[in-house]
Amino acid sequence: MRRKTILGGLAFVIAGGLAGGLLGGRAASVTERTGEQLATYTHLLSLVQARAADPVEPRVAIEGSIRGMLRTMDPHSNYLDPDDYKHMLEEQSGSFSGLGIVISKPSNDKPLTVISPLEGTPAWNVGIRAGDVISQIEGVDTLDMTIDDALRRLKGPKGTKVTITVTRPGDPVVLHFTITRDDIPTYSIRQAFLVRPGVGYVKIENFTRTTERELDERIRALQKQGMARLILDLRRNPGGLLEQAVRVADRFLRKDQMIVYTHGRINGADQEYRASGGAERLELPLVVLVDKFSASASEIVAGAIQDHDRGLIVGETTWGKGLVQTVYPLSQDAALALTTARYYTPSGRLIQRDYNSLEDYLSHEESDEQLLNVSKDIRRTDSGRTVYGGGGIHPDVVVPDPTPPFVDQLERARVFFDFAVDYNARHKGIQRTFEVTPAVLQEFQDFLTARKLKWAPSDIEACGDRLKGEIKEAIISALWGLEEAYKAHAEIDRQLQKALDLFPQAQNLAALAGEKAAPAR
Repeated sequence: MRRKTILGGLAFVIAGGLAGGLLGGRAASVTERTGEQLATYTHLLSLVQARAADPVEPRVAIEGSIRGMLRTMDPHSNYLDPDDYKHMLEEQSGSFSGLGIVISKPSNDKPLTVISPLEGTPAWNVGIRAGDVISQIEGVDTLDMTIDDALRRLKGPKGTKVTITVTRPGDPVVLHFTITRDDIPTYSIRQAFLVRPGVGYVKIENFTRTTERELDERIRALQKQGMARLILDLRRNPGGLLEQAVRVADRFLRKDQMIVYTHGRINGADQEYRASGGAERLELPLVVLVDKFSASASEIVAGAIQDHDRGLIVGETTWGKGLVQTVYPLSQDAALALTTARYYTPSGRLIQRDYNSLEDYLSHEESDEQLLNVSKDIRRTDSGRTVYGGGGIHPDVVVPDPTPPFVDQLERARVFFDFAVDYNARHKGIQRTFEVTPAVLQEFQDFLTARKLKWAPSDIEACGDRLKGEIKEAIISALWGLEEAYKAHAEIDRQLQKALDLFPQAQNLAALAGEKAAPAR
């Protein structure tokens, strides 16, 4: 399972790949005053090591002080220890070597559980199932392992083997699997299908080195199935490579239209990125879905589409990250992700949200209306529509998608997943046409009671359709994987369902922009 925190997930829009060079030695001239301060720091560190009540490991103290220094600058400059740096490179490269399973361990007293094997991977091929409990890895009990500990043991060089011990709900036999590790592609696009006849749906999870190629392949496949309209889903997309965001936007814009530009104080920080016209341009009507967790590179794509009126932006106001990081490798296999520039949408918007209060920035509890009220930077799209900077990309059509508190409570407790595993163990031969009948819903209520979870008939009545959708999605996911589950989720996705009604508006907007095509900025 990929580790993602708000800071970690949003921090890496890398301009031009990894900015080269080690930061060892004297990266810049050190003034006399700075030298005095470094001497003070060294003296302080020696005092802490010698006299603190508990022993202090120098590495921990120094890394902590580095992170503290970077926090005084902005939320996205970050020190990457060797594990974090390796994880970032794996995620952006598009593959790693391992088994191909999504795992979960909610707390120390909970077992290490398979959420889903990824189709076509070693785990899938040997028969690992959703709900399998991994009790041992190479003979070592997993109950006290963290997720990171388990991942380190499960990953390894391609061609090597790892043995895991599994207990399976409904099966008294303890199972042992020896699995050969292989390259596991970390697709940035896992969901791409026709949500309705003629309407394609593509969800980009993040922007990695393979995103452009994946998008082209998925688009071609959908066009062969008759796609004439497209919903591009950037919700919960934390960003990734700037270059890939530019190439995705390039697919929808006319040659020489601005996609994004950056400004900073170091050499090479000021850059313009325009549509190349080299890729096959997609002329079809377009709706882009965003939410409060769409950030960075995904905001670049949404901002370019909106400023040129190429498509309709639907959902909730995006995160608001307009800072560009360059990654500098350090010694000891660590790295520095340093903010070196800001990026601006084609109309000139800086969409970075205020981060004077780091707590408020990370909690991100502002409503769409509140964010719009603090957006003072007023700009115009190609057709003259008003757009705002200073607080994310505000949708053309706002569609909130709140989770009912009762459903949220069940999701946090992993109830839908646990019920699906239990239900599938007791019911064999479930068909892909499965629907949640009153009998299934009654079994779910009995499951809640058996688990001693608080609920009332009014909860079931008020959330009936949403509960049925979540149950169906969980059962399909456990049986046939995450990609099939998302097709079921589309049925209860309010924002996606609203997007289906907005294509005439999106088409009219694009036509108007074509008539008033602005000169390249």
